[in-house]
Amino acid sequence: MSESNRKHRDHRELGQELDLFSFHEIAPGAPFWHPKGMIIFRELEKKAREINDSEGYDEISTPIMVKKDVFEKSGHWEHYRDNMFWFNNPVDENETLVIKPMNCPESTYIYNSKIRSYRDLPLRLAEIGLLHRNELSGTLGGLFRVRQITMDDAHIYVRPDQAEAEILKVVRTISEFYKGLGFETEYYLATRPEKALGEQKEWELAEKALEDGLKRSKIKYKIAKGEGAFYGPKIEAHIKDSQERDWQLGTAQLDLVMLPEKFDLTYIDEMGQKKKPWVIHRAIFGSFERLVGILLEHFDGALPFWLSPVQAAVLTINDKVLDYAETITAQLKKNNIRAELNARNETVAKKIRETEIQRIPYLLVIGEQESKENKVAVRERDKGDLGEKTIDEFLKMIK
Repeated sequence: MSESNRKHRDHRELGQELDLFSFHEIAPGAPFWHPKGMIIFRELEKKAREINDSEGYDEISTPIMVKKDVFEKSGHWEHYRDNMFWFNNPVDENETLVIKPMNCPESTYIYNSKIRSYRDLPLRLAEIGLLHRNELSGTLGGLFRVRQITMDDAHIYVRPDQAEAEILKVVRTISEFYKGLGFETEYYLATRPEKALGEQKEWELAEKALEDGLKRSKIKYKIAKGEGAFYGPKIEAHIKDSQERDWQLGTAQLDLVMLPEKFDLTYIDEMGQKKKPWVIHRAIFGSFERLVGILLEHFDGALPFWLSPVQAAVLTINDKVLDYAETITAQLKKNNIRAELNARNETVAKKIRETEIQRIPYLLVIGEQESKENKVAVRERDKGDLGEKTIDEFLKMIK
């Protein structure tokens, strides 16, 4: 079935049908991930870490709950307080605590935990962080608008002369990731909003660095005037899904003010002088939750092979082939294929229909003939019958 002819449904309906996640009144705006949904989530985490490891990022983890002083210092308390979950400590009336809505201020405490040299930069700190934002209950919508968010954040601390090259890497990484999912990315340079931290000169420097990075990468872009964050301009990556909806996903924000100035970040240059680094705030997925929702609707539940919770279903025609079917299933699992055996006492036609509803990429049907010949009858999602193959031929085909 072609992308244009797919039936598109709400990801919440697909999530229920495919047994991926559910929502419950006891936790508004926070999904309950079922085992199959967690496979998708974990594969995205795995991909994020593969990207980070290959590009020289160090992974960190920072506390979910911190004193409000952190966000007073960053400016979020003034600009973003209504979107935060915070409370006065019932044990200590002088202490106000915040459930963090973003990771960036806390990464500075790791940066500042030791003296940094110009040789240490760029320092790339990545965090898959759990965040909470106080969205109005009327605006919540499945995975697209949630209160509990998982972000693939990274903060890159650079010397000014390193910023352009690092931005170029980030843009290429974002482009390659979405290209791998079949999307073309469009880029926007979001400039200074009306209410912003810092001086005009600093914003002009930051905007020029982002623009130069886009030009060097030979990527076409549009200007999103006044759409930058309050602390810095940003490059936004947009994709269009199979329903022609525009989604803003990956970002690269250049911060010369909030983290460097507010948290007194410094490094020692080659002359022994203290200098302030610039900080690039980077995300490829944005929100894990929203990305899963987008992909479910874009593919109508038929996720790419690497993200499919079950990648191959082994279907038996009768009980006589059960031992062979179990051996095949074990071989698939040994080769890191997420396989599921359906040996229920039902017709093979019913088993195939059920498996197709679950959007499983490959069906391996085993009858007595296949068992005798040490083969499986392969069916591929959306393509149908591929004929009989040995398990080694099948593994070679999918890898």
